[in-house]
Amino acid sequence: MIDPLDMELAPVLAEQRDPLLFATVSGAHLYGFPSRDSDVDLRGVHLLPVEELLGLHEPDETRSRMWDRDGVEMDLVTHDVRKFVRLMLRRNGYVLEQLLSPLVVHTSPVHEELTALAPGVLTSHHAHHYRGFANTQWRLFEKTGELKPLLYTFRALLTGIHLMRSGEVQAHLPTLLGEVDAPAYLPGLIAAKAEAEHSPASGVEPERIRGEVDALHTVLDEARTASLLPDEPTAYDALRDLVVRVRLER
Repeated sequence: MIDPLDMELAPVLAEQRDPLLFATVSGAHLYGFPSRDSDVDLRGVHLLPVEELLGLHEPDETRSRMWDRDGVEMDLVTHDVRKFVRLMLRRNGYVLEQLLSPLVVHTSPVHEELTALAPGVLTSHHAHHYRGFANTQWRLFEKTGELKPLLYTFRALLTGIHLMRSGEVQAHLPTLLGEVDAPAYLPGLIAAKAEAEHSPASGVEPERIRGEVDALHTVLDEARTASLLPDEPTAYDALRDLVVRVRLER
């Protein structure tokens, strides 16, 4: 099994045209169920110069690059800091998982500041993000019958429930299994997924799983209703000041 943190990525990161504020590992490696042939999803933030934002051309706010390293597909996607912060403020759990990922391949003081401000963007409405993501993955599972979207479905629901109850973004499915009530067969599905990225969900009972997914949706709704998270972000001003300052300091 590949360990993305053992990869020497400095040459690739050094090729970026603008300063990289952070890059972390997302996807199946972050979620705790990578396969032997899983690609490595790198996500992060870059910093555009002021003149690109003030000129006549649309700024290059999102960049992506794919390459192959020793037979493993690498995928790096970064957003300009302004766009990333706007996504944070839109109750987007996906970008928060990237920001707070413990699998860090590049960091900076700005990364630390953004991490410190992350609790101030969490709201009870993040439950909608995780419900929507789970529904998308469930439809994909129904279409393909593969383990990957099934595990993504459970991961999204359990992350949402845990967030509503604790105020903490936890994306690692094996960890969530010890903190949120979940079907006992999930460790076996995680082990099966390790063998191949597109493993079929063999031996599962679709109707039983459908019932347990529906039950977790109900738990997520109940957790949102009882959540102590606010309705609106509280870190807007601090994030605005951060974006302005780091842009002008470049």
